[in-house]
Amino acid sequence: MKKPIYVLAILSTLLLASCNEDEPKAPLVIPTEYDGTAFADNTITQNSILAALAAQVNEAKKGRTPGTGVTVSSLQNLYAAGTPSLKTISTTYFVEKMEGTNGYMDELAKASAGTYTPGTPTGQGGTYGGYLFDENGLEFEQLIDKGQYGAVLYKHATALLAGEITAATVDQLVAIVGANPSFPNTGNAATTATPDKYMANYGARRDKADGKGLYTQLKNAFLKLQAAVKAGDLYKQEQQEAIDTILLTWEKINAGTIINYCHVATATLSSTNPTDAQKASALHAIGESIGFTHGWQTIPQQYKKITDTQIDEVLVLFNAPATGTPTCYTFVTDAVTELPKLQQVIAKLKALYGFTDAEIEDFKSNWVSVQGR
Repeated sequence: MKKPIYVLAILSTLLLASCNEDEPKAPLVIPTEYDGTAFADNTITQNSILAALAAQVNEAKKGRTPGTGVTVSSLQNLYAAGTPSLKTISTTYFVEKMEGTNGYMDELAKASAGTYTPGTPTGQGGTYGGYLFDENGLEFEQLIDKGQYGAVLYKHATALLAGEITAATVDQLVAIVGANPSFPNTGNAATTATPDKYMANYGARRDKADGKGLYTQLKNAFLKLQAAVKAGDLYKQEQQEAIDTILLTWEKINAGTIINYCHVATATLSSTNPTDAQKASALHAIGESIGFTHGWQTIPQQYKKITDTQIDEVLVLFNAPATGTPTCYTFVTDAVTELPKLQQVIAKLKALYGFTDAEIEDFKSNWVSVQGR
């Protein structure tokens, strides 16, 4: 007896479906260039955030000029300006550090227009060797600046990732890290019309342009993420893989830059009879390291490898504990005793991120400058 035709049709459909389920999906095709067709339209908010940070930092930098005062209100107004403002997208922790009596903005304002000499703390601090320090040798300009690379820019990236990941989201992530569709691997405006900025700029400095460095890894992860998002839900796993790589590489660039500044400060302060300008430059490098470290405090743990406890440990080694009085000036006044702490910072970060000896050595250099690119 023949089976009805509709029964045969059903069996055939089920058989085909079964076969299709067993078929592997096509490999994700990843282009070699980033599609920036809608980049400008998609990243208006991110460009506004970056411009707001630049405006506040430029105001803070006025304090580097001897005799020039900077007011708390000028810094606060720039912090709260815009929609969104730097303040509204920052970690709550960092807002509390920035504002109020003895907050970062208040301390910078009090130090401005004065003069400073490293030693037993007196007064409110001031300019020294071209930079502005408080009475403890801490450069609050760098806490305000580099601290917001984590507390505002990276925090904004985590907020984007908490929502639906679209093609626009990928563009926005590229923008907030400071990169652009051309991925030039340099922050040098003399060699490209679209230089890297912010963390992407530091990523370029940590990359030897040999196709293996942190900047290249970041670029490749963005290419993969854009391709996976365009390819649809079937490639959710590839999307997540790319996101994980972006976050970890971003964090490694941050850590590698802290290590670079530890190398710089150590080399300068261990040299024979460094000048005041050199000493100030070393304190500036330490200040940048402190800012890059402190800004990651309270970023949700799901988005970072370093823990808040480890951040506190590193800040203590920089003589700038999250709570308590900093003693950064002692890196200058007692270099023999204090400089080994910077080596401890390097060792901690090396172990945490699994950096090789070769990478630690490479982090001594700004490769954009070394290679003239």
